[in-house]
Amino acid sequence: MPALVGSLPTRSCSASCGTPQASSLRSPESAAAQTRMHVDSRGCWRFRKDVRHAFALAEVMLGVLIFSIGIIALGRTVSNCVNASALSADDARVREILTNRMVEIETTPGQPDKSKEFKIDSGFGIVKLLQKAAPQEMKEEDGTELTGIIRVTLTANWTRGGADQSKQIAFYVYRL
Repeated sequence: MPALVGSLPTRSCSASCGTPQASSLRSPESAAAQTRMHVDSRGCWRFRKDVRHAFALAEVMLGVLIFSIGIIALGRTVSNCVNASALSADDARVREILTNRMVEIETTPGQPDKSKEFKIDSGFGIVKLLQKAAPQEMKEEDGTELTGIIRVTLTANWTRGGADQSKQIAFYVYRL
């Protein structure tokens, strides 16, 4: 049976490889350059080992890239959690300072100071506490005016990471 020009006529290779083998019409070097295959010592067509190794290297590099991206994302997540925890701790400390001062004002007999400023060292920085008190005019449903009610506003100011932070509470005290 005559071979067609431009195609690879094949014949059965040895039983050990079972792959087609090129005939003498085409040299193994020209076929190897086009198909990335070569003829081994037994006369069988095989993929070149360097091509297989190149694919393995590319797979390993891709795996390392994906792993690196995952580690960077995990690092940023941990950093965000640490920042959120620090902000929560600051908020809790300031809330405790405001609550303590509110309890002091409520339990101290007499009128609260109209204006007062405190500087409290929280252990993590200075918290500036401003107290303002003003009489509150309120009326009952029948129009009777209530006296002795004072509105107290406490404002805490502090700095975190170069940014000014503030928290405020307001409450009423009844004094005769």
